[in-house]
Amino acid sequence: MLPTVLVLIPLQADSYATVSAAFKLINALDQTKLDYALTHHSDEIRAVLTNGTVGLDAASIARLPKLELIGALGAGYENIARDAARARNIVVVNGAGTNDDCVADHAFALLLGVVRQIPALDRACREGVWRDELPFQPNFSGKKLGVIGLGNIGRKVAKRALGFDIEVGYHNRQPNADVNYTYFDSATALAQWADYLVVATPGGAGTKHLIDANVLAALGARGYLVNVARGSVVDTAALADALERGVIAGAGLDVYEGEPAPPALLTGSERVVLTPHVGGRSPEAVAASVQMFVDNATCHFAGMPVLTPV
Repeated sequence: MLPTVLVLIPLQADSYATVSAAFKLINALDQTKLDYALTHHSDEIRAVLTNGTVGLDAASIARLPKLELIGALGAGYENIARDAARARNIVVVNGAGTNDDCVADHAFALLLGVVRQIPALDRACREGVWRDELPFQPNFSGKKLGVIGLGNIGRKVAKRALGFDIEVGYHNRQPNADVNYTYFDSATALAQWADYLVVATPGGAGTKHLIDANVLAALGARGYLVNVARGSVVDTAALADALERGVIAGAGLDVYEGEPAPPALLTGSERVVLTPHVGGRSPEAVAASVQMFVDNATCHFAGMPVLTPV
């Protein structure tokens, strides 16, 4: 008999087919369906497929006595109750590495878009406004890029920057011994040095509002911020104030506090380029992440070590 997997996130037809070929699936895409599954199928569910945004709370874990594995599509896992899982030796895995290129590409799309004001120029062109009536935008290349969080995605962002003759610095909790980029011991110090600041650090309580008013002030009036990490890392109110007062030049956000509702404090600003948390979404990335879950779960249920433990 195939192990039963509780699916908490929507899957495209091809992804659903990939997972259902290996496991019996129970879909619970809203609270009512989740409550039903936890009540009527708790004794058969051995794995849960979710993501960092939806997560899985401790109360739900407590109602699943046969649960052995929790998988998160993509890199994020911030809303999975890992302490509750660890207490019962439930394995937690993610899709680390499956969408890194996609997110790094998107970070540069946002950065180029906001520095060169592509969305605003597109609107102006459609409205018949010619270039002589528009302000100049700065060169993109030849600047300094600060990466907050030099993990897999951060390293790919840094690698892309080199192609634009951009100098790279970074901030982590500890310096990385295997890179030659300049290390800064605080986000504020990195922002003060950088022209561009790309946030690629994990979410969660430890990084909540890491990018605050002080960091934005350090970035300065010619500086640009991009966030492809988690919305909680950037203080939205501080960012809105900084943009309104010209404390920084602009921002590109794929993630924001209060998702999925658009950030009301920012939607009216011409200095912001917004996308709805799609940085890691592409056919290639989603397929790879789904396959990683299948591979992890297959290994686990065969008694083998999982590939990407959290």
